[in-house]
Amino acid sequence: MLRLERRATPSAIMGFVSPLLAALGMLVTGFLLFRALGKDPVEAFYLFFIKPVSTTYGFGELLLKTTPLLLCGLGLALGFRANVWNIGAEGQLTMGAIAGGGVALWFGDSDSSFAMPLMLLAGMVGGMAWAAIPAFLRTRFNTNEILVTLMLVYIAQLLLSWLVHGPWRDPQGQNYPQSQGFGDAETMSVIINGTRVTWGIVYALVLAAAAWVFAQKTFAGFRMQVAGLAPAAAAYAGFSEKRNIWVALLLCGAFAGLAGICEVAGPIGRLQQQISPGYGFAAIIVAWIGRLHPIGVVCGALLMSLLYLGGESAQMGMGMPSAITGMFQGLLLFYLLAADLFITFRIRRVAEAEAAPAKPVAPLENAA
Repeated sequence: MLRLERRATPSAIMGFVSPLLAALGMLVTGFLLFRALGKDPVEAFYLFFIKPVSTTYGFGELLLKTTPLLLCGLGLALGFRANVWNIGAEGQLTMGAIAGGGVALWFGDSDSSFAMPLMLLAGMVGGMAWAAIPAFLRTRFNTNEILVTLMLVYIAQLLLSWLVHGPWRDPQGQNYPQSQGFGDAETMSVIINGTRVTWGIVYALVLAAAAWVFAQKTFAGFRMQVAGLAPAAAAYAGFSEKRNIWVALLLCGAFAGLAGICEVAGPIGRLQQQISPGYGFAAIIVAWIGRLHPIGVVCGALLMSLLYLGGESAQMGMGMPSAITGMFQGLLLFYLLAADLFITFRIRRVAEAEAAPAKPVAPLENAA
């Protein structure tokens, strides 16, 4: 009989190698799948991983999709390090877009130089406000932040849908569910000619460096890491669990909210019913692929962005279904979790007698 047994000292080296093994497993499974579907795997891999970034415009699209994935992944990674399981970055992204987009609509077509800074600030505040709800419920009523953050995603999306169908709908938009287009002062500038890359990628990379400094060089980051690795030790040292929860969720909300406003003020240029294809959920995989380290999250965001572009390229070039992107993302997460399982545990063969639970001893009857 086989049993999982926890390793005394999991391999630190394998912990860093496991994302590469997961990517390799994803590629091998994808190769077999394309063969089973009657597609040429070499052509499919070219369309999936090379053609999307073979031009300047394609490379710009890679950076463009990396921006929200990186911002959301950074916030989630900081929270996961402290055992705060925020699953609702998608909702916080949406609320950041709503808050920042509302500021843009308020400014209208003005040429104010304050418009963009206020939009970015409002986006971050909107994401933080949405993340403050599960933080309050967790610290006050001990609710499960996984369920609360997930349910808030759908509330945020419904709020956005109501706004673009109702009070914020463009009267000249031919009844499409969208707001008026943002003015030039409310739209991010392109930083690479011939692409759609905006200043959002610069903000994301700067925040990645700031997240590394926070996690590695500050006492608050150390406190959150201790709370994640050894909760009992953190409690004994007097580290406040409630403070860690608030910091983790508010940071993630700010990062996700910034991602939302970067999307609507960048490539979209207006509020519409759908502003994200699931960046907040995909960022969960990004955080784990990056081993919850800011530098690793940058690499994970680039890989996940390439999967989005590759899926679109495979749809157009080979007639593959749109689910191909989600399939590769799921394979990546599956193999990563499998690798982590065997890093932490090992399979041990045990005898049936050893594996069988001991039978309870019947109590002795009282003598008459």
